[in-house]
Amino acid sequence: MEPRYLSQDMLQNYRFYLQGEERAEKTIQKYMRDLSVFFGYCGTGPVSKETVVQFKGWLLRSHHAASVNSMLAAVNGFLAYLGWHECRVRAIRIQRSAYRDTARQLTRQEYYRLVKTAQRRGQERLALLLQTICATGIRVSELRGITVAAARSGRAELENKGKTRTVFLPRKLCAQLTRYCARHGICEGGIFITRSGRPLDRSNIWSMMKALARAAGVAAGKVFPHNLRHLFAVCFYQASKDLDHLAAILGHSSINTTRIYTQTDGERHRRELETLQLVL
Repeated sequence: MEPRYLSQDMLQNYRFYLQGEERAEKTIQKYMRDLSVFFGYCGTGPVSKETVVQFKGWLLRSHHAASVNSMLAAVNGFLAYLGWHECRVRAIRIQRSAYRDTARQLTRQEYYRLVKTAQRRGQERLALLLQTICATGIRVSELRGITVAAARSGRAELENKGKTRTVFLPRKLCAQLTRYCARHGICEGGIFITRSGRPLDRSNIWSMMKALARAAGVAAGKVFPHNLRHLFAVCFYQASKDLDHLAAILGHSSINTTRIYTQTDGERHRRELETLQLVL
């Protein structure tokens, strides 16, 4: 087999390919970042299975296993696109923890504190944004689907990763969103917008939430949009014990992705062990 070498043209063509596959722009940017690391590691040398295995080991010296797997997914996808299937490597096997990490888990009480702090500071839009994500379980990227029409009808049609699903909004949330729109002259389209009428972007939302965390006295490491979605999922599963329904609401392709929300925290398991009375 002749030696194989990387080129910037390959990377650019792969970007065009991903765009043609209608991958989200954020996903494409992430792949390009990961592949830039791979290109930097390989340099001008030939690429083989051994090269990629060594790259995998090199990553492990400075990254967590989950991060390494994420980067390897980008590399393997690129290699498959090139037809270099024999160069791909296996992901690192990670045993999923049986318990939730309470140090990063946002509690219901902390969530209430965040919302009330935003309201007290006059940040009405931010308070509603937090409640919209947490009361529906939507992704931050799906906020643009929360429109005036959705608030009036109580249901939003969301499109993500080539799939469309219907998400229902609680009546109390609809009432608050409708009043907010009336006060701010928002008559149609998205509700969570900037002064210029553009949808709030992810970076703006993150920075607002981090500042709110400091004001509310909640650990900043717990305050990010996905943790609100996580809190919704945990609360929904505890109330319904219906994993299939929860997977449909969250828009998961595989129910295995949803199983993380069935985990309990370590303290609860410790209490359960004590009730067994198996130590004399």
